[in-house]
Amino acid sequence: MRRPVFSSLFLASGILALTQLTTPTDAAAEARLALVIGQSAYRTVPELPNAANDAKGMTELLGNAGFNVTTAANLAQSEMRTAISDFAGKVSASGADTVALVFYAGHGLQIDGENYLVPVDLDPKREADIPLQGVRLNDLLNTLGALPTRARIFMLDACRNNPFPALSGAGHGLAIVDTKAGAPGSFISYSTSPGAEAEDGSGIDSPYTTAALTIAKQPNLPIEEVFKRIRVAVAQSTDGRQIPWESSSLTTDFKFFGESSGSTPALPGASAMALAGGTRSVEDWRKTLQGKPAMVAYELVITDDTVEAYQAYIELYAQDTRTPRVRTVLERRRQMLAWERATAINTRASFEAYLANWDNSDLAATARRLLLRVQNRNYGVPVAAVATPVAVAMAPTCPCSTPAAPATPINPSVAPVIKKRVDDTPPKRKVVETPPKRRPPPDEVIYERAPPPGPPPGAVMQGVGIGIGIGIGMGGRGGGDHYRGDYNRRY
Repeated sequence: MRRPVFSSLFLASGILALTQLTTPTDAAAEARLALVIGQSAYRTVPELPNAANDAKGMTELLGNAGFNVTTAANLAQSEMRTAISDFAGKVSASGADTVALVFYAGHGLQIDGENYLVPVDLDPKREADIPLQGVRLNDLLNTLGALPTRARIFMLDACRNNPFPALSGAGHGLAIVDTKAGAPGSFISYSTSPGAEAEDGSGIDSPYTTAALTIAKQPNLPIEEVFKRIRVAVAQSTDGRQIPWESSSLTTDFKFFGESSGSTPALPGASAMALAGGTRSVEDWRKTLQGKPAMVAYELVITDDTVEAYQAYIELYAQDTRTPRVRTVLERRRQMLAWERATAINTRASFEAYLANWDNSDLAATARRLLLRVQNRNYGVPVAAVATPVAVAMAPTCPCSTPAAPATPINPSVAPVIKKRVDDTPPKRKVVETPPKRRPPPDEVIYERAPPPGPPPGAVMQGVGIGIGIGIGMGGRGGGDHYRGDYNRRY
């Protein structure tokens, strides 16, 4: 009676072992959790039908890759915040050996240098409504970045056109997010370049998700190479109009799917040098591209997606039909890098430097608004307390005539004035000790002459010391108060 039971158990264990062998090898060594959000049914603007399809396809892919997937669709602001909070709770409970992945398909907006995910109930009347009605991308990044995890992966198919008429002054696309500036162990991918708009696509999925669903299935590909291949595939399918972008601070390897007996096809035109990490100079790229067919060189620079690679391509292939689109990508990338630095420094000088070079860009109106904001913040800074202009990186010209800006920790040209302020109390009166009188010999007669009219010399010196000390102390306090932002106190 027991033999059939034993046989059944043996058969079940064999099936379980076979199942484990076909499971992605990396997934067996780590916990994998994913949150997939698809925003299609917007209430005040036209729907995005492909966003729902994108979310469905990614849910299936990630499930096959060993992820425990939570899928949510058409979330209002409160629902999106709750979904992110609940997902963070699952990640926290899962432990430090967890890979957390968030995929978002829907609208995204850039307001004042900040990126926002767009809930379906967003109905702005002005740009100032977005921080109140949207969900900041940095809130999502920081929420998961505060948790001990093995890796955090963010895939944002959120760079579509801005559909809200009230936000005509908002910049195109999303601003750059540098993962190296936050918690290590993060990887973020945009469906197109910073400052550019992605296409919704003519098929059932967007060009970005279509490429991801195909390429991520390839076994034994590191995540960095997966997204390099996605970038080339999207650039080809959109005729160069859309080029995905990513930033990584990963400290560990990650593969969607593990080893397989099949061979992995090589990226067309890619060499080991082109796929190597690190930024290479324009001169290095000239040597790499020299003598290669234009199409091969184009795929190499798209794969690398750096300013240096694009610059070398433009110089070597000036007559190629793809060069104008590469030049457009390069110009926009330089502009977005300058914008990232201007908003990070956030001073009068940084915004004036940006406007000196990009006064006609779509972000110029925002730069002027932010410039006015920092000017109002520093309205009490004395004229003498000015600093050398901050030159924004990647700017094509030097804003040498830019008016000087108030001193900041980044530009401390008035440090001697600031350092004079030690505290809020006036300097103590300097006391000059007089030497002790010499005792006369016993038989010596001393004649003392009457003092001349007027105040004693010691009092005069003490008065001068008081006047100078108070004058310097009050001057230092004024500069210090303005620097610290204390606008209610004036001297």
